[in-house]
Amino acid sequence: MPKIVDAEARRAEIVDAVFRIIAVDGLERASLREVADEAGLAVGSVRHYFAGSEELLSHSFAAVVDRITGRLTAALPAMAASKPGTGTHREAVLTLLGEFLPLDEERAVDACVWMAFKNAARIRPFLAAEADRSHREVAAVVGQVITALVPDDGGGQQSLAVEAERLLATLDGLCMHALLQPAWMTAQMCHDVLDRHLQSLAA
Repeated sequence: MPKIVDAEARRAEIVDAVFRIIAVDGLERASLREVADEAGLAVGSVRHYFAGSEELLSHSFAAVVDRITGRLTAALPAMAASKPGTGTHREAVLTLLGEFLPLDEERAVDACVWMAFKNAARIRPFLAAEADRSHREVAAVVGQVITALVPDDGGGQQSLAVEAERLLATLDGLCMHALLQPAWMTAQMCHDVLDRHLQSLAA
């Protein structure tokens, strides 16, 4: 009796192989052949699930976006359930924002893959739509954080937009520094920098 293969599970295994290659050797090495070798499959088996390299990379980019935004979204209820201005609320916000940062092995791989794809989207047009979606979905979560944290100073939506971009820039910078200089930009340092930033928002 032929073995039944779960197509979604096999696609996920192939995507995980893409992630491992990018985390260790960079996006340039994520060819169909290299991915097949990493996944322990024949190239033809990979082509059974992905027509070519562009489809594989686009799907992998979408997968890492979904993983990161899924973690952010899952952390939103805890923030919404706590009262702004309290220690509980601040910790809920820090926990939420920490889901974007490389604070453990899983999140470090996701952050590395995310940044590699975002950078590649500048010169690979087939990745552009996913890069745009990734920005919009993270920005939407950050916008909810800013709305909960920033006092109404009469500046309206423009003021909130500026603060949202400032927080996004802080997250991007922390993510990059934590990946490039992990001995210095530790999980505790990321926490402390974010905490100081949140204090400035509420001032």
